Amino acid sequence: MAGFVRLKPQYDVLVLGGGHAGLQAGFKAGLLHQTALILDRGPKFGRSYYAPNMANIPGFPEGISGHKLLDLQLEQVRRVSNWTDYLSPVVVHSVERGSEGFTVTFERLRQVQRVTGRVLVLAMGVVDRIPEVQGEIRPIFPWANQGIVDFCVLCDGHTLPGKRVAVIGAGKFAALTALDLFHFHPTSVTILAHGSTWLEDTPPEERREIERRLASRGVRHLDPSIVSFEGIREKQFGVVLADGSHMTFDKGFSGMGWYSTHAELPRKLGAKITDDGYVATDDDCRVLATDGSGPVPGLYAVGDLRDGWKQIPEAWATAERAVIHAFAFYLEEAGEELTLEP
Repeated sequence: MAGFVRLKPQYDVLVLGGGHAGLQAGFKAGLLHQTALILDRGPKFGRSYYAPNMANIPGFPEGISGHKLLDLQLEQVRRVSNWTDYLSPVVVHSVERGSEGFTVTFERLRQVQRVTGRVLVLAMGVVDRIPEVQGEIRPIFPWANQGIVDFCVLCDGHTLPGKRVAVIGAGKFAALTALDLFHFHPTSVTILAHGSTWLEDTPPEERREIERRLASRGVRHLDPSIVSFEGIREKQFGVVLADGSHMTFDKGFSGMGWYSTHAELPRKLGAKITDDGYVATDDDCRVLATDGSGPVPGLYAVGDLRDGWKQIPEAWATAERAVIHAFAFYLEEAGEELTLEP
């Protein structure tokens, strides 16, 4: 698996993305004796790769890092290597849909290659927007890697009781995130607008209501840009603002939303994209066509890319649903009878 992979002439299932959803899709296909190919840009591009501890993963009562969990999933994929191939790092250049399935053109080790598959599972995930400080996103990484700065209320909100929290962002998403955090009883919440215009994306009437709710919780927003971070040794989130002030918090939280939902490729394949930028699917994770004609034949979207909750157990579930549906479709085409009960 880690070395040379001899590509098959054709696969039953092509999977774009090697995060938690993509690895589970390829693994499930192998368990069902379907040939599968996982094309992975690389683990370091996954959202959870840098997560130091995730508490909501079944079977790990002490939590597990995103990096370790990906390693364990890849180990599972290796156990079905007779059926499932894994390639990384890979850059996908294009995907074409034809009458017999899908053709993916990709580059690996400076070589351009093409593969075909009867079914395509899109598992590219989404990319968080990272605050830039002095024109770079790197400054915040040490704090994020140690769990001092978080990106998901549903994943990490439980760590906030009794904590002083800073939310980075100036838009509606940041404001609503700040309000959501109070469910977990922090001591205080402050919004760092980081030099952006406060609630610029919010209509006046809605803005007044949001500001009223923030004021009732004692939340204030600070406009100056962040020029640097400090406090890493003390496990604190310290910020230095452009006005020269220093502030210290127990936790930082990103409220900046998504940098990319990777909607461009699905859109080119005829996928319906929601107003929030996600791929619309049915209950079996079949991608819905933008023209309203129903599912795009053979095309699935799983994990964060799909419209729905952004949680790893949910990513696994969507991968299972997609591959099981595809499995039934193959057998029916081959003239075999298969009855699956939901």
